[in-house]
Amino acid sequence: MFININKSVGLFIILNNKPKLHPMKFLSPKNLTVYFLLALPALASAQSTTTTSGSGVNAIPTAVPFLNISPDSRSGAMGDAGVAISPDVNANYWNPAKLAFLEDNDNVALSYSPWLRHLVPDVSLAYLSYAHKIDDRNTFGASLRYFNLGSIQLIDANQTDQGLYKPSEFSIDASFARKFGDNLSLGLTMRYIYSNFSNGAFVSGSGQQNKAGNAVSAGVSLFYQKPYGDGSLFAFGTNISNIGNKISYTSTGPSYFLPANLKLGVANTWSLDEVSKFTVAFDVNKLLVPTPPIRDNNGNIIQGKNDDVSVPAGIFQSFGDAPGGFSEELKELSFSPGLEYSYNNLLAIRAGYFYENPNKGGRHYATAGFGLKYNIFQFDFSYLMASQQNSPLANTLRFTLSASFGGTTNASKK
Repeated sequence: MFININKSVGLFIILNNKPKLHPMKFLSPKNLTVYFLLALPALASAQSTTTTSGSGVNAIPTAVPFLNISPDSRSGAMGDAGVAISPDVNANYWNPAKLAFLEDNDNVALSYSPWLRHLVPDVSLAYLSYAHKIDDRNTFGASLRYFNLGSIQLIDANQTDQGLYKPSEFSIDASFARKFGDNLSLGLTMRYIYSNFSNGAFVSGSGQQNKAGNAVSAGVSLFYQKPYGDGSLFAFGTNISNIGNKISYTSTGPSYFLPANLKLGVANTWSLDEVSKFTVAFDVNKLLVPTPPIRDNNGNIIQGKNDDVSVPAGIFQSFGDAPGGFSEELKELSFSPGLEYSYNNLLAIRAGYFYENPNKGGRHYATAGFGLKYNIFQFDFSYLMASQQNSPLANTLRFTLSASFGGTTNASKK
């Protein structure tokens, strides 16, 4: 889904690649007009267009991009690096295999982020994550992600008020992680995805009534950590997620790829003294979906490969289908370096940077934040620093409250 923010007039609802303009009355500056574009990004060429993930309209198009929004404050403060940093309950998102290395039996976290507030006042992302250690080697995890797209005033072609509608999306995950030895773990994840942009009142030009989209996906993950030297720790992780069926918003209309995704990360932690630790992390991210080819005015492909393929074919094709060749393939990678200083496991200071090529989404911003722990509770905060003129994500805040309880009884069992 794509959003175009404009202070003047109009609500575009594009379904089955056929745009329809529904005039709206002028809104106050507090309530900017929102365009919902439920088709391909080529149709969304107006100024200030962005996907709901914050990337520009030139990003590789997928459905439900909210699945790849970083949900928690710790990694959010480290430039969205989280695949290989020390395990916490939010590993349900970053790398479920890390759940096997949690120390406490039960862990829960709730994260909240006002989203795109530089553009709209009432969009937000909430994330609830839970993990339970079954025994020393096996851990179960679950999470719920809810993306609230605010309130939209619906007006039909006759300018009749259809009332307010609140589009939303959510996903529910279940994960299982298992240790293999003292240093390696693997994880499996199943995910249900629900995406609803229509109240059912809109009918496409072909007479099809629009509906909520549903999909099921799977993921696999790996985590490896190795102590060395005097209290130092090296870690590597990878997570392949959102491998599932295409999603559609009509019964027989077009369907769209989920944001199948590959994350790779490394992290190294040094013990500076008995109470101080310093971590450097670096993540690389790639979408596993086809790159749209370049077409002529008749729709014929003149450069690149056909992107109307199956999900398995699209995954393999994504490594070599960029119209610009290998140099463009490299541009489809995003990078996340991050730093964390921890004092006595009570205070953490974090910073990072996120970079996405300007021709493939264009997100680039610095991040900072902190964490405070008291007893079983921990509070984390992050702040995204970007130019308000260039980034819809400027001044994004994230808040996370977590708790670890239940002791380590199960964790000590063999």
